[in-house]
Amino acid sequence: MAVPYDRLVLLPGVHEEQSEVLLKVPVEVVGEGALGDVALLASIDQHCPTARLCNVVLMPARFTPLLYKTTSGYVQFDNCNFESGQLQIHAPGTCQVKFCTFSQSSIHLRSVALCILEHCEFTGSENASVTVEGCPSSDHNWACRQLAVLAKSGAMSMQEPDLVSCPVARWDGWGKLQLGPVRTCEIVVGEEQSSFFSAVDAQALVGSAQEDPEFGENLRAAKEEEEEYPVLYSNSSDSDLHSDDEEDAQAMYKLPCQAHSLSHRLADIMDSRLQSNRLHTLQRDLKLKSLQQELQQDKEAQSLASSLQGCIIRQCLFRDGKGGIFIYSRGQAKVEGSIFRDLTYAVRCIQSSKVTMLRNDIHHCKASGIFLRLSAGGLIADNNIHSNCEAGVDIRKGANPLVLCNKIHSGLRSGIVVVGNGKGIIRSNQIYGNKEAGIYILYNGNPAVSGNHIFQGLAAGVAVNENGRGQIAGNIICENQWGGVDIRHGGDPVLRNNLISCGYSDGVVVGEHGKGLIEGNVIYGNKGCGVWMMSSSLPHLLNNQISHNSIYGVAVFCHKDDTGDYPPGQGGSESFQEEREGVGGDNDPDSEEEYLAARRPISVALVELNSINHNGAAGLHVKSSEALNVIANIIHGNGNGGVAVLQSSQLTCLANNNISCNGRGGVLVEADCQVELRGNGIYENSSHGIVSKGEGIIAENDIIGNHRCGLQLLQAADMTVTKNRIQSFRDYGIAFFDEAKGLVQENLIFQGRSKKSILQPISNAEDCIIQNNVLLTFKKRFDVECMLINPPARPHLEGGAHVSCAAAAGQRVSSITTRVDGGCHNHGSIFCTIL
Repeated sequence: MAVPYDRLVLLPGVHEEQSEVLLKVPVEVVGEGALGDVALLASIDQHCPTARLCNVVLMPARFTPLLYKTTSGYVQFDNCNFESGQLQIHAPGTCQVKFCTFSQSSIHLRSVALCILEHCEFTGSENASVTVEGCPSSDHNWACRQLAVLAKSGAMSMQEPDLVSCPVARWDGWGKLQLGPVRTCEIVVGEEQSSFFSAVDAQALVGSAQEDPEFGENLRAAKEEEEEYPVLYSNSSDSDLHSDDEEDAQAMYKLPCQAHSLSHRLADIMDSRLQSNRLHTLQRDLKLKSLQQELQQDKEAQSLASSLQGCIIRQCLFRDGKGGIFIYSRGQAKVEGSIFRDLTYAVRCIQSSKVTMLRNDIHHCKASGIFLRLSAGGLIADNNIHSNCEAGVDIRKGANPLVLCNKIHSGLRSGIVVVGNGKGIIRSNQIYGNKEAGIYILYNGNPAVSGNHIFQGLAAGVAVNENGRGQIAGNIICENQWGGVDIRHGGDPVLRNNLISCGYSDGVVVGEHGKGLIEGNVIYGNKGCGVWMMSSSLPHLLNNQISHNSIYGVAVFCHKDDTGDYPPGQGGSESFQEEREGVGGDNDPDSEEEYLAARRPISVALVELNSINHNGAAGLHVKSSEALNVIANIIHGNGNGGVAVLQSSQLTCLANNNISCNGRGGVLVEADCQVELRGNGIYENSSHGIVSKGEGIIAENDIIGNHRCGLQLLQAADMTVTKNRIQSFRDYGIAFFDEAKGLVQENLIFQGRSKKSILQPISNAEDCIIQNNVLLTFKKRFDVECMLINPPARPHLEGGAHVSCAAAAGQRVSSITTRVDGGCHNHGSIFCTIL
């Protein structure tokens, strides 16, 4: 009966249509009275250019759940309720929905060029509340231009938000998450290792050790060398020289050894003010960027943020249902300022679709908050994603989104998971307080992770497992309960230029069969080791600053992980079956080329060009069943010895290192260990320069100015000692004890004040071949200054830093370790059963 553009006023009551209603002319349907007074039980099919419904409750007719459908026209819903039914909008049709409530109802949009949903509430959905299917159509109807104007006028401002201290998750007595102020990490740089590990910290660790036997076992490992390997003094009765002019006399015999190839880096390490300034500069450089700054620098992100295609959803509430928004088959959606809570998932984007999410609040989902897979992409920026039962953001199967400037925190699993060839750019996010890893990468996941602050997690900051990869650069990773970065089971990331500090365990953990290039990082002030690695791993540690950690600087152990144990941190029960089955899939060729260009291949674990200084125990602790190359490092000022090789069934090669001023000896080699020491400068350590009970080669080293013997061979040691320059002010240059034997030839031994050179017991004279050594005593200061000139003081790094060790250049030795059942292993990481 209506003519075009009539207004139909429905009186209060229930209006039921027994058959489908066809709208063939443009009309406006308005309910009289308050919302809820008018109920319309009908299925409406729009065949006209435009229509509007206002102030009515739409309920499904008896014969279909479909409430409203349009395939060509524009429809506007204002202040309506939809109950237990569905809206269908097909291109070129479009719609605008404002101030409406959907109770167990949903909207299905198919290839819609542009539509707007504003200020709506979706509750109790059995599937997704909003479904966006198909690429936005190029066939626009008359309303699209007006909708575009409305979309632009209502777009959220991209002004820089106030970056105040973000909240951190805390648990109340009922197992729910509460928010409290975040702790700050106060970083102190001092010349003494005790400047970080105070007496209070020590007392706290002792208390923890009493409560946790496994923790206590590992804490005692830090004291192992002090208790089991005390300073070894010679038998000489006059080895201790104390007089008023001792300092002057020692200065007289001191050899200048500062002009070696690593001297400039050593000078920087010894300048605490310079180190402090560099640390503060690094923190400043790694300051979080705002979304506005990111959009100014990233044209792709800017384009996605300003895009107006598909479905625009603004300031809506999705709650208490299965799903929020489902986008598939190249669909596009933009979601701004909305709240998603108590759903199974908030957003699911698959099959080459794109979603732009700006400043939404996503929390208490039963699964992941945002789920992307099958080459999905888009922009996820400036959202608050927290308290979800699975990952905050889950990226799988070739999905490649931009994840920028979000707060992802307080999750019951990981913050972000990248799985099964997932990619993505993860930048400038605050990721904290998650129960498992802040970022978890596995099964060929290969994201670019940069400029994030990842802190106060209850497990690892970043975990890379099961052949995961990724470029992890320029992040601040601090105050995490487990390793700052944890790499295991074929994980092979590039970890570059990160600040990894103040963790409650180790800075970097490279577990069983872990790999990766670990380059240019500052690993500072962690309460465990700086780097903890298993001998079955194959990492390349290059040019890192590893300092002021409470236990070892770098520790290598040979225990095999119990792979059945998944402590809090890396999620043993998480469902990755699909990704396991597809792990052999094709990788992106461009990504593969970038990956290969990022590192040079190695066949033996390599520790190269690092500064390992002022750590609480030994600088380098080796208890390994595999070969290890340690080349061109500075190992300085550590609280215990410089290098301790306690187990080394394969060759450990130390070449061209500076090992100086450590709290005990320079190098300790235990029985049955195989070592090669070549081209090192071992200077001014507080005990012996080298103590060896093992076998191997000590060649072309400068062992100068150490407080006890230059070289001491004990028990059944069998060493070849050639072409070294050795000097001790108080004690012997070389001393044999017990059943030690070896070949000592062509060494230059500078006698100190004690006038001692070589101590050789008569009992094993036949097994000790000592020949062609030169003993020098100088009385003029000018002569002393000329001693380390030709060649100059070691180490030497001619032809660059990549020095090869010929004796250790063999192929990779397969692991010969055995499985150890049980929990934490003796002498391992404090938290050695991660993953």
